[in-house]
Amino acid sequence: MKEFFGFGGYEREPEGFMSWQHLLFVTLLMVAMVALAIWLGRKYRHSDESKKNKVLIISAILIDSFELFKIVLLCIRSSNPLDWIYNLPLFLCSIQLITIPLAAFAKGRIRESALDFVFIFGILGAIMGTYGAGNNYGSYPVMSFDNVVSGITHTISGFASLYIVISGMASMKKKNIFISFGILGSFCVLAYIANITIDYNYMFLMRGDGTPYDIFYNLVNGNQILYPIIVVVLFLIYISLFYYIYFLIKKKVSKPIQQAEAVAIAQ
Repeated sequence: MKEFFGFGGYEREPEGFMSWQHLLFVTLLMVAMVALAIWLGRKYRHSDESKKNKVLIISAILIDSFELFKIVLLCIRSSNPLDWIYNLPLFLCSIQLITIPLAAFAKGRIRESALDFVFIFGILGAIMGTYGAGNNYGSYPVMSFDNVVSGITHTISGFASLYIVISGMASMKKKNIFISFGILGSFCVLAYIANITIDYNYMFLMRGDGTPYDIFYNLVNGNQILYPIIVVVLFLIYISLFYYIYFLIKKKVSKPIQQAEAVAIAQ
């Protein structure tokens, strides 16, 4: 247990990013994530909103509890009492620590926007935080506290994203897209300020750190102005493309249904 929680440092060598151990572990997490989302989403799809919402409430409690436990343990494990400043919820995936509870407990347009934000970024965070987490799996053994908790929190985000769309909770109203921009932009500003203040890399705005962001970091030779701008622009492009693809799919799916209804009425 001491080795699993990393007290005194890990004695085992990391298996490595994209090793078979890494891929097997995160694939098992993803399979469980998708299976649970499909099962519960289909189960509650025709239920009232309060029943649907219970799943999100549990997801919100779990993701925040795991993250709080992680921060507390990392502070206990470290000899530096200020280590908590390097574990603030200022990564892209960390936004779900706030938006999932908002989706579960808020009301009105705030809730709608939070549901859409979780839907848009939850699955991306799950993939990036498991298969794309070169910073974690290149530094720690696969079966270690750091990677297990990270894997669980990222797949909870992915689960919530899939559950929201399968259960029919996503509104995806076009008027809310600017709220999504605002949520993301606010976190980017806070993350950038924190990075400058404590010399860290929240939201990967300063460097790639072994993640796919390294592609863009290397593309601009680590330029500290161009690189963060590219990262933020990529986020905004992703939101826009997500909305576009969602409505494109919705239109293609709904058109045959509308035609079938029109034929049935005519008959």
